[in-house]
Amino acid sequence: MDILNKRNSRILLSLLGLVLLFYFAYLLINVLVLISISVLLGFIFAPFVRVLEGKGFTRTFSTLIVFIVFGFLLYLGLSFVIPKLFYQMDQVIISLKDFSLNEELNVIEKKILSIFPLFHKGELSLKVQGIISTSFNDAINHITQYVSGIVSIAAFLVIVPFITFYLLKDSAVIQKGLIHIVPNKYFEMSYWILKRVSLQLGRFVRGWIFDATFVGIAIGFGFYFIGLSNALPLGVIAGIGHLVPYFGPVIGGIPAIVLSIMQTGDLSQVPLIMMIVALTYTLDNGFVQPYVFSKSVDMHPIIIILLIIIGSELFGLIGMLLAVPTATVIKTAVKEVYFAYKNYSIVKL
Repeated sequence: MDILNKRNSRILLSLLGLVLLFYFAYLLINVLVLISISVLLGFIFAPFVRVLEGKGFTRTFSTLIVFIVFGFLLYLGLSFVIPKLFYQMDQVIISLKDFSLNEELNVIEKKILSIFPLFHKGELSLKVQGIISTSFNDAINHITQYVSGIVSIAAFLVIVPFITFYLLKDSAVIQKGLIHIVPNKYFEMSYWILKRVSLQLGRFVRGWIFDATFVGIAIGFGFYFIGLSNALPLGVIAGIGHLVPYFGPVIGGIPAIVLSIMQTGDLSQVPLIMMIVALTYTLDNGFVQPYVFSKSVDMHPIIIILLIIIGSELFGLIGMLLAVPTATVIKTAVKEVYFAYKNYSIVKL
């Protein structure tokens, strides 16, 4: 009876500890976002640091070299991409000034009325304009709230590289520190869990970035090939949008369709845009993702979509981006703890 009471007490204390942990995590969300992004970047850079270490360089020097090289490549990329991006965005603004939503909607409405005479004239235009106006206002409000709620961009640009550098440089020290907190009888299990989580998360993050890059480049080239203006920013938007699993086609396709209608004044390019997006995601889902991700994220698509929705509701855009990596960490840790609980008596309560 005493053993049962002790066990129940430990379970209750563990649950209480988890509740408090999540509560404090919610209070410190801005700090945790910075740390999470730094950890993800650390997983991206870690293989390059290990390669240099294997050549005989120290960990600190290897980390410094990787930062310098990636910083230089980022500078070159931005110096080439940013001017083109701003130029094409200027073209978008010019086309927006020349674009009359009323006129275009009237043209589309006439075509629809010729096929479906039951509609009332002017009804479509008013409804569409109302939807666009509401959506635009909502988007502006969400962006304003997001920017005001999260730490400033300047702090992000300074703090994230700083944390990432020290996470890479002192990764062994940090891991040892985490392991030493754990009681001796859980040492081997904790070490194994930490190793498995690092391996799985590292594979996922690198695959995630590679996959998004592939989608952005493929869609950007596809839009350029069909003569769609602003192919570069649209490709960038598609690549960034693909970081949110299963929402990429929507984020990549809708801006392209809107801009093509403004550019041509009709729907002539819409089938081509949809075909490019569909072909890209067919290649991505059929070849790239199975090769890149392998077994790093063994979750049902419905679970992933639900996680993204929950992340969005709790923490907005950042929640959407971090939902799957966080779930990967928790799933791997729980799986390893359960395995240890079933096979080794030392971890039983």
